[in-house]
Amino acid sequence: METVDKPHRWGKIRDWVKRHKKVIIIVTIALAIVGLTILVLSIFIRKPNVEKKPETVANVVKPEPIPVKYYSSLTGLQVDNETAITAPVTAVMIENSPDARPQSGLKDAEVVFEAIAEGGITRFMVLYQTNKPALIGPVRSVRIYYVNWFTAFDASIAHCGGSAEALNVVRDGTYRDLDQFFNGDYYWRASDRYAPHNLYTSSEKLDSLNAAKGYTSSNFTGFSRVDGSPATTLDATNISVDISSYLFDSSYAYDSATNTYARSEAGEPHLDREGGQITPSVIIAMHVDEYTRADGREEITSIGSGEATIFQNGTAINATWTKTSASSQLIFTDTNGAEIPLVRGQTWIVAVPNGNGDVSWN
Repeated sequence: METVDKPHRWGKIRDWVKRHKKVIIIVTIALAIVGLTILVLSIFIRKPNVEKKPETVANVVKPEPIPVKYYSSLTGLQVDNETAITAPVTAVMIENSPDARPQSGLKDAEVVFEAIAEGGITRFMVLYQTNKPALIGPVRSVRIYYVNWFTAFDASIAHCGGSAEALNVVRDGTYRDLDQFFNGDYYWRASDRYAPHNLYTSSEKLDSLNAAKGYTSSNFTGFSRVDGSPATTLDATNISVDISSYLFDSSYAYDSATNTYARSEAGEPHLDREGGQITPSVIIAMHVDEYTRADGREEITSIGSGEATIFQNGTAINATWTKTSASSQLIFTDTNGAEIPLVRGQTWIVAVPNGNGDVSWN
């Protein structure tokens, strides 16, 4: 085999390059031109202008602020604003003799206290804060046990005179006394009834009288309240309260559709002249010691404690009432000593005399 040494091989390559020098130069120039062209095109020929989409930002929805709810300390019902909670409370004495019926303003009363005033005749003390009836009456006199009850509500008291004991207290300068004797312009005598069953007032006049005297708010602790609904088992849909005699004994028929009790008196529906039949949400029969004093005035235990029965949601609850002083609130507790919350709405409290009165239901 013929062999070629390396110098001889490199010599052939040099000879080939010399013979093709022009070709090599042309090819080199051509490659350079192509490379330069590609470089220029890469600089001057831009990519399509693709619009950059904005980054998607999560749409954060701020939660709506939870509206503040305000509830009346008197009824537990929702009211429009905080001002309604601190509005002045006014107590009014309303007569309940047959000649005073039908009364005005009872339907709108937020809390009602019923007790014997004299001779077995009952009388109502009604409290207003949010409700504003256009007519209230007939207005009558006050007794000391009513004073003890309304004091805890930081209330004004609208009345026409009263027992000596009650007047000595409400006129001592520390009470908000709206006695008709000294504020006659805020009351009037109706022409369709005869005295003393014809004295009337209105929320508008009492509000004006309160404002004139600087009574612009009330600060008190009301009853513990709860939402109401008919109980699964109804055990008290018909209630009878015997307080003195047939003319003043009352009864209540439970209506599960409204969760209220239709009140009757002397065997007939008890009507508010303007508002129709009276329908409280809660009835409380509060057993009290009661007797007639030598001067003919009634004496009723309003400070202390005793048995009570609370009717609400179609049921009867055995309870104990306690009131330690005139300024302290009346409290109703169960057999374990826990306060019993009352259903929101009108509350009707009846002072039933121990021994002479009676409460029954089915």
